[in-house]
Amino acid sequence: MHDALTVALLGFFLGMRHATDPDHVVAVTTIVARHRSRTGGALIGAVWGVGHTLTILVVGAGIVLLGWVIPPRVGLGLELAVGIMLVALGLATLSDRPGLRVTAAPGGHDHEPVHVHAHPHGDYVHTHAHRHEPESHPHAPHQTPLARLDRRLGALGAYRLVRPLVVGIVHGLAGSAAVALLVLATIPDPRWAMLYLLVFGIGTIAGMMLVTAGLAWPFASAGARLPAMQHGLRVAAGLLSIGLGVLVAYRIGVVDGLFGASPAWTPR
Repeated sequence: MHDALTVALLGFFLGMRHATDPDHVVAVTTIVARHRSRTGGALIGAVWGVGHTLTILVVGAGIVLLGWVIPPRVGLGLELAVGIMLVALGLATLSDRPGLRVTAAPGGHDHEPVHVHAHPHGDYVHTHAHRHEPESHPHAPHQTPLARLDRRLGALGAYRLVRPLVVGIVHGLAGSAAVALLVLATIPDPRWAMLYLLVFGIGTIAGMMLVTAGLAWPFASAGARLPAMQHGLRVAAGLLSIGLGVLVAYRIGVVDGLFGASPAWTPR
């Protein structure tokens, strides 16, 4: 009983710490940037954690129970996938940001109270000329790109969750070998080792839920009060993701020698 409690506590808290790795946080930030509530952010973290945990368990079981050996080039290739994914997420965040599109002002006389500023329609933030007193917009609130996408795909229910699930799986592929090898070295009993991996995954889910709920707060606050600030936060998240992805790719491809004759892989 004492051993089980020790393994559970150790695995859970190390899993929570694992969720705060920089590449994990940066990747989910690009996804959370589109959500305007901490509840939605926490859900993104939970889905990411499920994908990560599934991969940890599958690959970990292969290493712990079946004796899989991960060749250095394969291990480095999986880690390189994380760098490529970070760049892709960053580019998607920059290109997918709610447009700052300006349309011609109706009317056309200087004395008319027509002006331009950023404003939200639900999750969509953009600019165009419009009036106040009375409020006048050139489109209905539900006629925005994101609203149309929601109407088309909303029936699928889980379409918003595909991205964090895939990101979690890729992160799990890159890190599962290191976790499993560490567990195998310290917990020789396969049953205890698999229990540790399971609890580690649960801790990762809990930790990422806390991280993403916290990350969602500034985006939600900025979106509700200062749409231009939310736009800036999204751009910053995208650029940070691209920068970190390029650094990871350079380290894996050049420093660790993935593209060379003798790659050197140290599972992290």
